[in-house]
Amino acid sequence: MPRPVLDEDHIHPSVRQKVAAVAPIVAEVQAAIAQHAVVIVGMAQNPHPGQARRMLDAAGIAHHDLSYGSYFGGWRDRTKLKMWCGWPTLPMVFVRGTLVGGASDLERLIQSGELKRMLA
Repeated sequence: MPRPVLDEDHIHPSVRQKVAAVAPIVAEVQAAIAQHAVVIVGMAQNPHPGQARRMLDAAGIAHHDLSYGSYFGGWRDRTKLKMWCGWPTLPMVFVRGTLVGGASDLERLIQSGELKRMLA
């Protein structure tokens, strides 16, 4: 079932530019996931992106890390990313351009061997 997204025809022309302002940060993440096999999107002070990085390091899997703000700031950018991909928490882990979830989801992929299959 596709995620519902408000059709542009239902956004008043006077606010379309403001709605489109999510593009720069989304474009940055899209560029990273196009260039790197594994990308972790996180933020400072949140322990879960660090867990994901340590799991990948332990498995010997290279990854590219992006960090946006902390608990004290940067929430607008993180909200834009959450709206774009639909994932509600950090980290957001992408493998070969596919969102695979967060740290606990990554752990399951590593343990099952699926992550290595995705990267093969």
